[in-house]
Amino acid sequence: MKILSKWLRSYLPQFNVTDRQLADDLTLRGIAVEGVFDLGADGSLFEMDITTNRVDAMNHYGIAREAATIYGLKLNPLHPTLPQATPALKPYPIKIEAPELCGRFTARVLRNVKITQSTGIVAERFHLLEQKLISNAVDATNFVTMAMGHPTHAFDLDKVEGGILLRRARKGEKLKTLDGIDRTLDPDDLVVADEKKALAIAGVMGGWDTMITPETTNILVEAAWFDPGTVRRSSKRHLLHTDASHRFERGADFNAPPVASALVSSIILEAGGEIGGDFVDIVIPEAERRTAKRPAIAFAVSEAQRILGATEDRKGITASAAKAILTGLGCEVSADATVVTSSVEKNLDPSRAVSSPIANVVEYPVKLPSWRLDLEREIDLIEEIARVYGYNRFQNTLPSFEGAVVELPWAEKESTIRTTLRGLGWTEAVSSTFCSAADAAAFAPQPNSAVPLGNPLSEEAGMLRPSLASGMLGMLALNLNRDMEDVMLFELGTVFHGSTDRVEEKPSLSIGATGKLPLEGPHQPSRELDFYDMKGSIEALLGKFSSKSIYFDRFPSDSGLMPAWLHPGRSARAVIDGATVGYFGQLHPAEAQRRKLKQLVFVGEIYVDRLYRQNLRQPVVRELSRFQAVRRDFSFILSETTPWARVAEALSALGIPELQNFEVGEILSDKDSKLVPAGHISLLLRTVFQATDRTLQEEELQNYAQRVVTAVEKLGGKLRG
Repeated sequence: MKILSKWLRSYLPQFNVTDRQLADDLTLRGIAVEGVFDLGADGSLFEMDITTNRVDAMNHYGIAREAATIYGLKLNPLHPTLPQATPALKPYPIKIEAPELCGRFTARVLRNVKITQSTGIVAERFHLLEQKLISNAVDATNFVTMAMGHPTHAFDLDKVEGGILLRRARKGEKLKTLDGIDRTLDPDDLVVADEKKALAIAGVMGGWDTMITPETTNILVEAAWFDPGTVRRSSKRHLLHTDASHRFERGADFNAPPVASALVSSIILEAGGEIGGDFVDIVIPEAERRTAKRPAIAFAVSEAQRILGATEDRKGITASAAKAILTGLGCEVSADATVVTSSVEKNLDPSRAVSSPIANVVEYPVKLPSWRLDLEREIDLIEEIARVYGYNRFQNTLPSFEGAVVELPWAEKESTIRTTLRGLGWTEAVSSTFCSAADAAAFAPQPNSAVPLGNPLSEEAGMLRPSLASGMLGMLALNLNRDMEDVMLFELGTVFHGSTDRVEEKPSLSIGATGKLPLEGPHQPSRELDFYDMKGSIEALLGKFSSKSIYFDRFPSDSGLMPAWLHPGRSARAVIDGATVGYFGQLHPAEAQRRKLKQLVFVGEIYVDRLYRQNLRQPVVRELSRFQAVRRDFSFILSETTPWARVAEALSALGIPELQNFEVGEILSDKDSKLVPAGHISLLLRTVFQATDRTLQEEELQNYAQRVVTAVEKLGGKLRG
């Protein structure tokens, strides 16, 4: 944003600070001046970067107010003089049909105006700002926006049919905006309309049919306050980001419309014309209560001193200094103070409250200015005092600390997860903590368990994420869109469940991969990633934790127990000691199509809060046995639906110390051998028995073998003859 120092000085009498000093002081107070350009006799041009919450400072008068507060100067009020209005039979008809979207609307009729080129101060300042001149009427609205920050609009009154209506757009209604584009309006759009048609998208852009032309003789000057959310949605819906929408969607000053209307009218009338009828100002009380008439905030100087700490000045932040700063910013500090109980009962940090002595606290009711909707609590006022007072004027101190840094109980386990996955070729990534409502509904483990935000940054980030999988898919898509086709990522983060009243946080792990595996050697050909590559990584990860059994299975596709975002036939559940610790597999084709992912994507989520219940597997050094190992092979007929995990669990449960190892030697189906019945498999089980203190006798081996056979038979197996 461009600001003229000469324009600022017109609001500040007896201002003798240099432009360079002003720029430095503003920057130290958070009103950043990124560049100062010398304009000679016309002062300086400031290139400024104003944060989005400070819409009140996105204009010359708002920055002049900041300067006046910093230096303790008086700020000239905005009181334009207007000629006497020509009496009218009745006020111009205005009707607000959507009071929840338009909290205030003002209208002033100007008749017999002369449309000409702008001259004087308007032309001079536009030239310095490199702003294009259009006509005195249009330039007047732009001038006032730059002057005091409140957008206005001028309609050609002769092209308005009947009175003005503030209503929602009708479905399919058309409007040609000032940029010459025909737009189809949405029922959620607020429009300024006459009795027959829409005239403007409220707070965004005016219409073509009622724009000011050289033939215009009568003008309706509009200045209003529109609901910020409505303006933002309309701006995004129609891809129209204007100076007006930029300010309205951030919360304009509810009390500014009458002043802005008078300023615009006074500039237009300099070339000729008269005011036709009384000024019309319609106020919606509910909107006024939310903005200009918010309840006063109780402010205690002692609380500001406690939070902000010592300053380089021995006096510190005194009551008079705090009141001067707040008054300069537009707050009204009441002279009627109230004595309340000590800070122990002011809901401070309990550790402070316990050690704080009982003392009376003097509080002042502070009425908030209508142009500072970002001020809501006492701590906001304290922050403003610190900002204007100057952060550089506080003593450099460190908070007191007793004790030592304590490692979290699961820190070692978390480190093991990271080390394991990195060693397997995965790369750690971080995604947003927020997600869209659609992703929250699609990926939440339980229906309606996602937590909405009270004040979301956007519709795409309106929920706390209930799962890491949606963010993982977003990161994979981002890589694919940038021609990175071979990706293996993992994320350790927090997921959220519950409601806005009670939010439960849990740690989680997500992994996602697509493309080809990295080459293992110079002569090894690359191949496409598949389901078993992901399964192998998860199995290696779970193997780092001590357990009695680890197995993978899946529920039938029609059971509804598998996550809907996974392919029903190419996904699995991971189970450790009977507890489900996650799901993984190929992304469901419908979800892949929704995200426009054309190549196969594999994704999974591990509930590490459940995994952390297991202890890490500790390496044990054991002396090698000096006695002969004995191998025994068993051939079983099993149902093809029996998973190997159940067999392994049954053998582990035998508790035979001499059973050193068991593994699958071969699997044959009914297609491989005529000896295998249909629907069954032939499993060759290889076992190794070895004692550390003796040579095993045949009787012992027969006993162990029988126990192995019995364990498999309990699973429905049968020893082949």
